[in-house]
Amino acid sequence: MQKRTLGGSGLEVSALGLGCMGLSHGYGVPLEKAAAIGLIRAAVDQGVTFFDTAEVYGPYTNEEVVGQALAPVRGQVVIATKFGFKVGDKAGGTDSRPEHIREVVDASLKRLRTDHIDLLYQHRVDPAVPIEDVAGAVKDLIGAGKVRHFGLSEAGAQTIRRAHAVQPVAALQSEYSLWWREPESKVFATLEELGIGFVPFSPLGRGFLTGAIDSHTTFVENDFRATAPRFTEKSRRDNVDLVDELGHIAAGKGITRAQLALAWLLAQRPWIVPIPGTTKTHRLQENLAAASLTLTAGELAAIESALRQIKIVGERYAPRQMKLIDC
Repeated sequence: MQKRTLGGSGLEVSALGLGCMGLSHGYGVPLEKAAAIGLIRAAVDQGVTFFDTAEVYGPYTNEEVVGQALAPVRGQVVIATKFGFKVGDKAGGTDSRPEHIREVVDASLKRLRTDHIDLLYQHRVDPAVPIEDVAGAVKDLIGAGKVRHFGLSEAGAQTIRRAHAVQPVAALQSEYSLWWREPESKVFATLEELGIGFVPFSPLGRGFLTGAIDSHTTFVENDFRATAPRFTEKSRRDNVDLVDELGHIAAGKGITRAQLALAWLLAQRPWIVPIPGTTKTHRLQENLAAASLTLTAGELAAIESALRQIKIVGERYAPRQMKLIDC
Protein backbone atom coordinates (compact mmCIF):
# COMPACT_ATOMS: atom_id res chain seq x y z
CA MET A 1 0.00 0.00 0.00
CA GLN A 2 1.35 3.41 -0.98
CA LYS A 3 1.74 6.05 1.73
CA ARG A 4 0.74 9.71 1.83
CA THR A 5 1.46 12.56 4.21
CA LEU A 6 -1.42 14.69 5.44
CA GLY A 7 -0.27 18.16 4.44
CA GLY A 8 2.67 19.63 6.28
CA SER A 9 1.93 17.81 9.52
CA GLY A 10 4.32 14.95 8.87
CA LEU A 11 1.52 12.48 9.65
CA GLU A 12 2.12 9.58 7.25
CA VAL A 13 -0.74 7.19 6.52
CA SER A 14 -1.76 4.65 3.91
CA ALA A 15 -3.08 6.24 0.70
CA LEU A 16 -6.49 4.82 1.53
CA GLY A 17 -7.80 4.59 5.07
CA LEU A 18 -10.76 2.72 6.49
CA GLY A 19 -13.84 4.59 7.63
CA CYS A 20 -15.16 2.41 10.44
CA MET A 21 -18.48 4.13 11.16
CA GLY A 22 -20.60 1.78 9.07
CA LEU A 23 -19.46 -1.24 11.05
CA SER A 24 -21.68 -0.18 13.94
CA HIS A 25 -23.57 2.99 13.06
CA GLY A 26 -25.56 4.77 10.39
CA TYR A 27 -26.30 2.06 7.84
CA GLY A 28 -28.79 -0.31 9.40
CA VAL A 29 -28.01 -3.40 11.46
CA PRO A 30 -24.48 -3.23 12.93
CA LEU A 31 -21.98 -5.89 12.00
CA GLU A 32 -21.38 -8.46 14.72
CA LYS A 33 -18.39 -7.49 16.83
CA ALA A 34 -16.23 -10.45 15.84
CA ALA A 35 -16.89 -9.81 12.15
CA ALA A 36 -16.13 -6.11 12.52
CA ILE A 37 -12.84 -6.86 14.27
CA GLY A 38 -12.00 -9.37 11.54
CA LEU A 39 -12.61 -6.81 8.80
CA ILE A 40 -10.43 -4.18 10.49
CA ARG A 41 -7.62 -6.69 10.92
CA ALA A 42 -7.97 -7.75 7.28
CA ALA A 43 -7.44 -4.10 6.35
CA VAL A 44 -4.26 -4.04 8.44
CA ASP A 45 -3.04 -7.18 6.69
CA GLN A 46 -3.50 -5.43 3.34
CA GLY A 47 -1.49 -2.39 4.33
CA VAL A 48 -4.06 0.03 5.71
CA THR A 49 -2.58 2.11 8.54
CA PHE A 50 -5.28 4.81 8.91
CA PHE A 51 -8.51 4.09 10.79
CA ASP A 52 -11.34 6.54 11.42
CA THR A 53 -13.92 6.40 14.21
CA ALA A 54 -15.80 8.73 16.61
CA GLU A 55 -17.40 8.60 20.03
CA VAL A 56 -20.84 9.23 18.52
CA TYR A 57 -20.67 6.17 16.25
CA GLY A 58 -22.84 3.70 18.09
CA PRO A 59 -22.51 5.73 20.24
CA TYR A 60 -19.26 4.50 21.81
CA THR A 61 -19.35 0.97 20.39
CA ASN A 62 -17.37 1.83 17.27
CA GLU A 63 -14.41 3.11 19.28
CA GLU A 64 -14.53 -0.06 21.36
CA VAL A 65 -14.41 -2.28 18.27
CA VAL A 66 -11.60 -0.25 16.70
CA GLY A 67 -9.64 -0.30 19.94
CA GLN A 68 -9.92 -4.05 20.38
CA ALA A 69 -9.13 -4.77 16.73
CA LEU A 70 -6.03 -2.58 16.62
CA ALA A 71 -4.61 -3.20 20.10
CA PRO A 72 -2.20 -5.92 18.87
CA VAL A 73 -0.76 -3.59 16.19
CA ARG A 74 -1.20 -0.22 17.89
CA GLY A 75 2.32 0.95 17.12
CA GLN A 76 1.84 0.35 13.38
CA VAL A 77 -1.39 2.29 12.82
CA VAL A 78 -2.87 5.78 13.00
CA ILE A 79 -6.19 6.14 14.82
CA ALA A 80 -8.42 9.15 14.25
CA THR A 81 -11.46 9.89 16.40
CA LYS A 82 -13.76 12.85 17.02
CA PHE A 83 -15.45 14.94 19.69
CA GLY A 84 -18.12 17.59 19.54
CA PHE A 85 -21.62 16.16 19.93
CA LYS A 86 -23.90 15.92 22.96
CA VAL A 87 -23.94 12.15 23.06
CA GLY A 88 -26.88 10.73 24.98
CA ASP A 89 -28.75 14.04 25.05
CA LYS A 90 -32.18 13.65 23.43
CA ALA A 91 -32.01 17.24 22.21
CA GLY A 92 -28.70 16.51 20.51
CA GLY A 93 -26.56 19.29 19.13
CA THR A 94 -22.92 20.23 19.47
CA ASP A 95 -20.71 20.57 22.53
CA SER A 96 -17.10 21.64 22.10
CA ARG A 97 -16.59 23.26 25.48
CA PRO A 98 -12.95 22.70 26.53
CA GLU A 99 -13.99 20.79 29.65
CA HIS A 100 -16.15 18.51 27.51
CA ILE A 101 -13.32 17.92 25.04
CA ARG A 102 -11.07 16.79 27.89
CA GLU A 103 -13.76 14.42 29.20
CA VAL A 104 -14.34 12.93 25.75
CA VAL A 105 -10.65 12.36 25.11
CA ASP A 106 -10.14 10.54 28.41
CA ALA A 107 -13.13 8.29 27.69
CA SER A 108 -12.06 7.69 24.09
CA LEU A 109 -8.55 6.70 25.18
CA LYS A 110 -10.03 3.97 27.38
CA ARG A 111 -12.32 2.65 24.67
CA LEU A 112 -9.52 2.72 22.10
CA ARG A 113 -7.14 0.92 24.49
CA THR A 114 -4.36 3.40 23.90
CA ASP A 115 -2.48 6.20 25.62
CA HIS A 116 -2.76 8.65 22.73
CA ILE A 117 -5.02 9.63 19.86
CA ASP A 118 -3.08 10.19 16.64
CA LEU A 119 -5.59 12.56 15.05
CA LEU A 120 -8.38 14.25 17.01
CA TYR A 121 -11.09 15.98 14.99
CA GLN A 122 -13.75 18.42 16.06
CA HIS A 123 -16.71 16.54 14.56
CA ARG A 124 -18.72 19.65 13.71
CA VAL A 125 -18.04 23.32 14.36
CA ASP A 126 -19.82 24.48 17.53
CA PRO A 127 -21.29 27.98 17.05
CA ALA A 128 -21.47 28.43 20.83
CA VAL A 129 -17.73 27.95 21.41
CA PRO A 130 -15.05 30.10 19.75
CA ILE A 131 -12.86 27.93 17.56
CA GLU A 132 -9.82 29.48 19.25
CA ASP A 133 -10.97 27.93 22.54
CA VAL A 134 -11.42 24.56 20.86
CA ALA A 135 -7.96 24.71 19.27
CA GLY A 136 -6.47 25.81 22.57
CA ALA A 137 -8.01 22.86 24.40
CA VAL A 138 -6.61 20.42 21.83
CA LYS A 139 -3.24 22.17 22.00
CA ASP A 140 -3.18 21.49 25.75
CA LEU A 141 -4.03 17.82 25.12
CA ILE A 142 -1.19 17.60 22.60
CA GLY A 143 1.12 19.12 25.21
CA ALA A 144 -0.05 16.48 27.69
CA GLY A 145 0.76 13.69 25.23
CA LYS A 146 -2.84 12.49 24.92
CA VAL A 147 -3.24 13.71 21.33
CA ARG A 148 -0.71 13.91 18.48
CA HIS A 149 -2.51 15.95 15.79
CA PHE A 150 -5.55 18.27 15.52
CA GLY A 151 -8.23 18.02 12.82
CA LEU A 152 -11.51 19.64 11.83
CA SER A 153 -14.54 18.20 10.08
CA GLU A 154 -16.91 20.05 7.73
CA ALA A 155 -15.27 23.37 8.65
CA GLY A 156 -15.20 26.41 6.40
CA ALA A 157 -12.11 28.32 5.28
CA GLN A 158 -12.31 31.09 7.87
CA THR A 159 -12.80 28.65 10.74
CA ILE A 160 -9.82 26.64 9.52
CA ARG A 161 -7.62 29.74 9.47
CA ARG A 162 -8.64 30.81 12.96
CA ALA A 163 -8.05 27.36 14.40
CA HIS A 164 -4.74 26.93 12.57
CA ALA A 165 -3.43 30.19 14.09
CA VAL A 166 -3.77 28.67 17.58
CA GLN A 167 -2.88 25.02 16.90
CA PRO A 168 -1.75 23.78 13.47
CA VAL A 169 -4.50 21.77 11.80
CA ALA A 170 -3.16 18.54 10.32
CA ALA A 171 -6.26 17.53 8.38
CA LEU A 172 -9.75 18.54 7.37
CA GLN A 173 -12.30 15.75 7.02
CA SER A 174 -15.31 16.57 4.87
CA GLU A 175 -17.52 14.86 2.35
CA TYR A 176 -15.98 14.80 -1.11
CA SER A 177 -16.59 12.57 -4.11
CA LEU A 178 -17.64 12.59 -7.73
CA TRP A 179 -21.11 13.20 -6.25
CA TRP A 180 -20.14 16.15 -4.03
CA ARG A 181 -17.34 18.47 -5.16
CA GLU A 182 -17.97 21.64 -3.17
CA PRO A 183 -14.67 21.41 -1.20
CA GLU A 184 -12.79 22.13 -4.42
CA SER A 185 -14.13 25.69 -4.54
CA LYS A 186 -14.64 26.29 -0.83
CA VAL A 187 -11.55 25.02 1.00
CA PHE A 188 -8.88 23.49 -1.27
CA ALA A 189 -6.99 26.75 -1.78
CA THR A 190 -6.88 27.33 1.98
CA LEU A 191 -5.70 23.79 2.67
CA GLU A 192 -2.94 24.05 0.09
CA GLU A 193 -1.80 27.43 1.40
CA LEU A 194 -1.65 26.27 5.02
CA GLY A 195 -0.29 22.78 4.38
CA ILE A 196 -3.33 20.91 5.66
CA GLY A 197 -4.26 17.42 4.48
CA PHE A 198 -7.74 16.45 3.31
CA VAL A 199 -9.62 13.29 4.29
CA PRO A 200 -12.76 12.72 2.20
CA PHE A 201 -15.51 10.78 3.91
CA SER A 202 -18.26 9.10 1.89
CA PRO A 203 -15.89 8.94 -1.12
CA LEU A 204 -18.27 6.48 -2.80
CA GLY A 205 -21.35 8.64 -2.28
CA ARG A 206 -22.60 6.48 0.60
CA GLY A 207 -22.63 3.54 -1.79
CA PHE A 208 -24.49 5.21 -4.64
CA LEU A 209 -21.46 5.59 -6.90
CA THR A 210 -20.82 1.84 -6.82
CA GLY A 211 -24.00 1.12 -8.76
CA ALA A 212 -25.31 -1.12 -5.99
CA ILE A 213 -28.16 1.31 -5.18
CA ASP A 214 -30.98 2.25 -7.56
CA SER A 215 -34.49 3.71 -7.40
CA HIS A 216 -35.88 0.37 -6.20
CA THR A 217 -33.53 0.04 -3.22
CA THR A 218 -35.16 0.21 0.21
CA PHE A 219 -33.43 1.32 3.40
CA VAL A 220 -34.18 0.12 6.92
CA GLU A 221 -35.36 2.69 9.44
CA ASN A 222 -32.01 3.23 11.18
CA ASP A 223 -30.13 3.63 7.89
CA PHE A 224 -29.07 7.27 7.53
CA ARG A 225 -29.98 7.21 3.84
CA ALA A 226 -33.66 6.62 4.62
CA THR A 227 -33.96 10.31 5.57
CA ALA A 228 -31.34 11.89 3.28
CA PRO A 229 -32.83 14.04 0.49
CA ARG A 230 -30.26 12.76 -1.99
CA PHE A 231 -31.49 9.21 -1.38
CA THR A 232 -35.20 9.69 -1.99
CA GLU A 233 -36.55 7.46 -4.74
CA LYS A 234 -36.84 10.45 -7.08
CA SER A 235 -33.30 11.68 -6.38
CA ARG A 236 -31.87 8.24 -6.98
CA ARG A 237 -33.73 8.02 -10.26
CA ASP A 238 -32.62 11.51 -11.28
CA ASN A 239 -28.97 10.84 -10.40
CA VAL A 240 -28.62 7.53 -12.19
CA ASP A 241 -27.00 9.18 -15.22
CA LEU A 242 -23.85 9.78 -13.17
CA VAL A 243 -23.64 6.13 -12.12
CA ASP A 244 -24.23 4.96 -15.70
CA GLU A 245 -21.52 7.23 -17.06
CA LEU A 246 -19.03 6.07 -14.42
CA GLY A 247 -19.89 2.51 -15.39
CA HIS A 248 -19.03 3.16 -19.04
CA ILE A 249 -15.69 4.77 -18.17
CA ALA A 250 -14.79 2.08 -15.61
CA ALA A 251 -15.66 -0.74 -18.01
CA GLY A 252 -13.35 0.77 -20.60
CA LYS A 253 -10.49 0.58 -18.13
CA GLY A 254 -11.43 -2.86 -16.80
CA ILE A 255 -12.13 -1.67 -13.25
CA THR A 256 -15.20 -1.16 -11.08
CA ARG A 257 -17.08 2.08 -10.48
CA ALA A 258 -15.83 2.14 -6.89
CA GLN A 259 -12.22 1.82 -8.00
CA LEU A 260 -12.70 4.58 -10.57
CA ALA A 261 -14.25 6.91 -7.97
CA LEU A 262 -11.43 6.32 -5.49
CA ALA A 263 -8.67 6.58 -8.09
CA TRP A 264 -10.19 9.87 -9.24
CA LEU A 265 -10.03 11.24 -5.69
CA LEU A 266 -6.40 10.18 -5.27
CA ALA A 267 -5.55 11.92 -8.54
CA GLN A 268 -6.90 15.29 -7.39
CA ARG A 269 -4.18 16.20 -4.86
CA PRO A 270 -1.23 14.31 -3.30
CA TRP A 271 -2.43 15.28 0.20
CA ILE A 272 -5.87 13.65 -0.15
CA VAL A 273 -6.51 10.39 1.74
CA PRO A 274 -10.02 8.95 1.24
CA ILE A 275 -11.54 6.71 3.91
CA PRO A 276 -14.06 4.39 2.22
CA GLY A 277 -16.02 2.16 4.56
CA THR A 278 -17.48 -1.30 4.05
CA THR A 279 -18.77 -4.27 5.99
CA LYS A 280 -17.66 -6.83 3.40
CA THR A 281 -14.13 -8.20 2.97
CA HIS A 282 -14.41 -8.53 -0.81
CA ARG A 283 -15.45 -4.87 -1.05
CA LEU A 284 -12.51 -3.94 1.14
CA GLN A 285 -10.18 -5.69 -1.30
CA GLU A 286 -11.89 -4.02 -4.25
CA ASN A 287 -11.56 -0.57 -2.70
CA LEU A 288 -7.93 -0.96 -1.69
CA ALA A 289 -6.95 -2.03 -5.21
CA ALA A 290 -7.75 1.55 -6.28
CA ALA A 291 -4.60 2.78 -4.52
CA SER A 292 -2.46 1.18 -7.22
CA LEU A 293 -4.47 2.57 -10.14
CA THR A 294 -3.37 5.53 -12.23
CA LEU A 295 -5.83 7.49 -14.32
CA THR A 296 -4.38 9.06 -17.44
CA ALA A 297 -4.86 12.70 -18.32
CA GLY A 298 -7.29 11.57 -21.01
CA GLU A 299 -9.33 9.51 -18.58
CA LEU A 300 -9.48 12.35 -16.08
CA ALA A 301 -10.57 14.72 -18.84
CA ALA A 302 -13.29 12.27 -19.92
CA ILE A 303 -14.62 12.09 -16.38
CA GLU A 304 -14.58 15.88 -16.09
CA SER A 305 -16.38 16.28 -19.39
CA ALA A 306 -19.04 13.76 -18.37
CA LEU A 307 -19.61 15.46 -15.03
CA ARG A 308 -20.20 18.82 -16.71
CA GLN A 309 -23.15 17.32 -18.56
CA ILE A 310 -24.81 15.87 -15.46
CA LYS A 311 -26.82 17.75 -12.84
CA ILE A 312 -26.72 16.21 -9.37
CA VAL A 313 -30.08 16.34 -7.60
CA GLY A 314 -30.86 16.47 -3.87
CA GLU A 315 -29.25 17.89 -0.73
CA ARG A 316 -26.86 15.54 1.05
CA TYR A 317 -28.42 16.14 4.49
CA ALA A 318 -31.84 16.93 5.90
CA PRO A 319 -32.31 20.62 6.92
CA ARG A 320 -31.65 19.94 10.61
CA GLN A 321 -28.29 18.35 9.79
CA MET A 322 -27.37 20.99 7.25
CA LYS A 323 -27.39 23.55 10.09
CA LEU A 324 -24.30 21.79 11.48
CA ILE A 325 -22.24 22.47 8.35
CA ASP A 326 -19.83 25.40 8.66
CA CYS A 327 -19.60 27.37 5.41
